[in-house]
Amino acid sequence: MLFIQNDPPPDSLMDFPPCTYYNDNSERSRIEVTDTSMMDGVQEVLDKLRPFLLRDGGDCELVDVEDGIVKLRLLGACGTCPSSTITLKAGIERALLEEVPGVVEVEQVF
Repeated sequence: MLFIQNDPPPDSLMDFPPCTYYNDNSERSRIEVTDTSMMDGVQEVLDKLRPFLLRDGGDCELVDVEDGIVKLRLLGACGTCPSSTITLKAGIERALLEEVPGVVEVEQVF
């Protein structure tokens, strides 16, 4: 089992403090997770792509980056579009893989 301890929510997504993860074995090992540079790089690429999404009535929101997996929420028209998987994988994921070191995959969250 994995326990997560975090400070109260910040005012913006980019102000999140690092999470502290504890596993429940007897030694209670502690792992600090700080992916702020990757989050900044992902956000920068998303900001470049955003005008194309907005032009079609959609948008995306960065939810989390965990172990190189970028979690995005598609908004507006993108959230219900039958081509959203293509947009996510062939467009957004490809751009992130090329421009942000450490990104391995993009997943859609709802």
